[in-house]
Amino acid sequence: MVSPVKIWRNQKKIASLIGKQGAIVSWTSIRVPPADYSNLAPYVVALIALDDGGMMMTQLVDCDMENVKKGQRVITVVRRMTHSSDDGVIPYGVKAVPI
Repeated sequence: MVSPVKIWRNQKKIASLIGKQGAIVSWTSIRVPPADYSNLAPYVVALIALDDGGMMMTQLVDCDMENVKKGQRVITVVRRMTHSSDDGVIPYGVKAVPI
């Protein structure tokens, strides 16, 4: 179960990560994911060097896995993380898309 309280507490952190740009440092393809993410497979998880000096690991979306390359520019966006739970809460989080 995803707690609405945890989602509310994390909203400032998530908001501070939206719209940040950076470049892919490294990535991997996930073909056999954990149970909660089985509907997303296969997908790419990338390590991103943000322009502000930070680093983040996140899922790369809206791209072909074959076209991902080191140094590719990306921007962070908000997307649904998994299916909604029985309580109806839809978990959203930060992912990256190519620019």
